[in-house]
Amino acid sequence: MGAAPLTTDAIGKALRALREASGLTGETVARRSSMSAGKLSKIENGRTLPTVQDVDLILSALDVSEQVKEQFLATARAEVTEATSWRLLRRMGPWKHQRTIRAIEANTALLRLFQGQLVPGLLQTPEYAAAVFSLPPVLPEETRAKTVAARLERQATLYEADRSFHLVVCEHVLRWLVCDPAVMAIQLDRIVSLSRLPNVTVGVVPLAGRMPDFPMTCFSVHDDRLVIIETFHSEVTTRDPKDVSMYIDTFERFAAVSLRGDDMRLFVERIRDGFLSQ
Repeated sequence: MGAAPLTTDAIGKALRALREASGLTGETVARRSSMSAGKLSKIENGRTLPTVQDVDLILSALDVSEQVKEQFLATARAEVTEATSWRLLRRMGPWKHQRTIRAIEANTALLRLFQGQLVPGLLQTPEYAAAVFSLPPVLPEETRAKTVAARLERQATLYEADRSFHLVVCEHVLRWLVCDPAVMAIQLDRIVSLSRLPNVTVGVVPLAGRMPDFPMTCFSVHDDRLVIIETFHSEVTTRDPKDVSMYIDTFERFAAVSLRGDDMRLFVERIRDGFLSQ
């Protein structure tokens, strides 16, 4: 018979017991989990309710077995509201959120990402990223610089051969003037260049084709275990197997009608040339 499910009140205490048994300090686990030592302390002492992302990152830092991880995550899925408002993330420091996403990506072997709004962060140039974070609500200059730097640091994972990245964007994403035409042209060159990496597949859904679904939100699927969805007001995380399966199916439908390889690169270069002629 399996162990009884953890209660919400016991999660923090159990996480602390696991950390102490591992011999790791709070500072070490917090650093590996991309959170402050103060936040980890509050979680361990029951003063802060951890999100599923928090629990996953802490357990990954502790290198626990999949059976133990699933026991914790089952409780987190059942008890934690998985919607974090952008207002809260901005208040906490958006660069810290970029580091959290980086840690999640570091534990992902296969990333599927669909974007119908912006060029994916993993493909953005510094100039494009700066333009994105200059959109309302405007961030203070120092905060914007730190956030852009944290986003660009995430791109190092693209060069890790043991990871695979499947990214699908809609054509209109490549045409929206988030920044000056010359900067957009450089951004499109960046997409073409990164698409040549052996572990990176970029697909573009052309406007001229029949759409398989409505691109209502952008989302990322991390292996077959986690989906992160962005809405106007919040970031939503789900680990429900049915939800994960639905998002994988949605991704595959868009991927099936996308242009890839040399066809995609020629398509993107034509859009780039249009910007250069403006």
